[in-house]
Amino acid sequence: MLIIWGLRVFYRTIGQGVFHCRQCGGDRHYRLRAGRRFFTLFFIPVIPLNKAGEHVQCLTCTTRYHTSALALPTAEQMQAALPAGMRAAASAMLRAGEPGSQPARRKAIDAITGAGAADYGQAALDSDLAQPPEYIAPALNQVGSQLAMQAREWFLAEVVRIGMADGPLSDPERQTAQAIAADLGMTQAQAYGVISMTERAAASE
Repeated sequence: MLIIWGLRVFYRTIGQGVFHCRQCGGDRHYRLRAGRRFFTLFFIPVIPLNKAGEHVQCLTCTTRYHTSALALPTAEQMQAALPAGMRAAASAMLRAGEPGSQPARRKAIDAITGAGAADYGQAALDSDLAQPPEYIAPALNQVGSQLAMQAREWFLAEVVRIGMADGPLSDPERQTAQAIAADLGMTQAQAYGVISMTERAAASE
């Protein structure tokens, strides 16, 4: 009797979700698949052997990717990151200065609505000011990873203007601006340049 045996990798789905598919150029549903090599008998998996790795497969174009593709932000995540980051930065700057200053609060609300949070207002600002400082760095890390350097400079300048809305930057406000720049992925020299240029521009107005 002829016995047909061999080795073959079989995959099973271990997760699903939405990711950014580079082949499709947009957000798509995916399945996360794990492989295992089997000894087969008459093409039927009989004995499981070693694992054969994992991959992500787009359910639209069926392209397979390394699991690192899941680290890329989706369009929805990118859209949410900018206003979330600005909210975190604005509240940090207000806490470093005078949280009750109406000019600074108005400037903060303008910056946040300009970043995409259209319905943001005084009540939401008070809520952000009550949040623990620990949430600020992750929000800034997220938006910083998505922005080009020129956009990070614009972002930091907007935050500096919040601190300057009621007068020159205080030492705590200046330190906060530098910390925000670091969380965005900017160097000290880049932060110093943006802060100085924003101050000079305000002085010449």
